[in-house]
Amino acid sequence: MSFQAVLFDCDGVLVDSEAITNGVLCRMLNEAGWALSPQACLRIFIGKAVRSETERIERETGQPLTDAWMAAFYARRNERLIAELQAMPGAVQAVRTLHARLGGRIACASGADLAKVQMQLAQVGLAPYFGAHVFSGHDLPASKPAPDVYLAAAASLGVAPGRCLVVEDTAIGVRAGVAAGATVVGFCPPQGAVNTEAQLREAGAVHVLADMHQLPAWISAA
Repeated sequence: MSFQAVLFDCDGVLVDSEAITNGVLCRMLNEAGWALSPQACLRIFIGKAVRSETERIERETGQPLTDAWMAAFYARRNERLIAELQAMPGAVQAVRTLHARLGGRIACASGADLAKVQMQLAQVGLAPYFGAHVFSGHDLPASKPAPDVYLAAAASLGVAPGRCLVVEDTAIGVRAGVAAGATVVGFCPPQGAVNTEAQLREAGAVHVLADMHQLPAWISAA
């Protein structure tokens, strides 16, 4: 196998959370005075930390983005996730297979806050496969599309970034993986994809999968 480790994004790759989180965020921004559609909200915030758009949020709502507002967002988002979250089809089997094949050298590198990532992995039964190798861009100097979170994940596994495969569903995330020096595979499911196959390839993905079931076989053939 040409890759020594696999680094997974979380939202939209391992768990089907994008529509849930975006729905809560969109509703709360509308309540705060920013009239935008779910589609527009997704385009603006996909793959990013909410606070990365602080200036725009404050301009559009006419209100400061406070810690209290963020805490309310996290609480409402988590309530929905706990009630509705499911693993992406094929993700659990792909992770289980690659964890065994690579001797545990897999990590999760997300642009979301660490508590959310850990909660989601635990909820769908994936937490034991990643252990301590779970990282958030919130805890690093810069989040995606900066490479920091993928560099941290690779370092935790003791693998050079150039020997890592990154799995991403957003163009922002693909750019982060490429900037880290990793090879990036895009994930574009038939329903609910946030970026098109063409957008993922343009960002630097060397291949695009439509089904997570395909990932172990593609890695074996790569």
